[in-house]
Amino acid sequence: MGAITSQIDVAQVAIYMFWGFFAGLIYYLLRENKREGYPLDSDRSGRIAVQGFPAIPPAKTYLLPHGGGTQTAPRKEQDNRSLSAKPLERFPGAPLQPTGNPMLSGVGPGAWAERADKPDLATDGRPRIVPLKSDASFHIESRDPDPRGMKVIGADGAVGGTVTDVWVDRSEALIRYLEVETPTAEGTRRVLLPINFTRIEGARRSRRASPRRDGGPARAARATRRAGGRRAGDPRASRTR
Repeated sequence: MGAITSQIDVAQVAIYMFWGFFAGLIYYLLRENKREGYPLDSDRSGRIAVQGFPAIPPAKTYLLPHGGGTQTAPRKEQDNRSLSAKPLERFPGAPLQPTGNPMLSGVGPGAWAERADKPDLATDGRPRIVPLKSDASFHIESRDPDPRGMKVIGADGAVGGTVTDVWVDRSEALIRYLEVETPTAEGTRRVLLPINFTRIEGARRSRRASPRRDGGPARAARATRRAGGRRAGDPRASRTR
């Protein structure tokens, strides 16, 4: 039934075609994944382009929404930022160790990505991450602690400042940053503290800054409250209907 010859039939041809399509799909996705971040820099020579298999795809120009112009990827550009770091070992690809202030060295906790100096936009063209004071449609969940007015305490126990506002993600209804007023020699300035680097202690009216990256107790999407002096969860941003 359905045999083309005595050795092959329609079902066998169909499965071979599916395997070929799936292999082509994997190849295509692997190439498209290299539109950003490639080629890698080589420790051996600046003339070596590390791109692996498959190779980097041809350049493609994208039309950005909301009048953002165009963007071409991949782009032929080099990262010429200076790094205050040195390799731990002498072999190529060895980890880098900061030589000065780790937060200013350009690697590890001090690393950053070069991005256009423009706000990230939501689907409606408005800025995606904004302070609560600029969008009345968002508020702190009434059953959760409000961090505004709380002191920010560092891992060394020193008070770093006071929370003055909360920055929310309009697209995902999540708290992204805490706006903190910190003292300086010239007066005060305001900085943004990532919410996932903090944990709240509601009973003590304080906010602890922590270098943790595992999310730990500071997850705005799944916050829980605990009574007494035990650790409480993060506040949640809610949209007013």
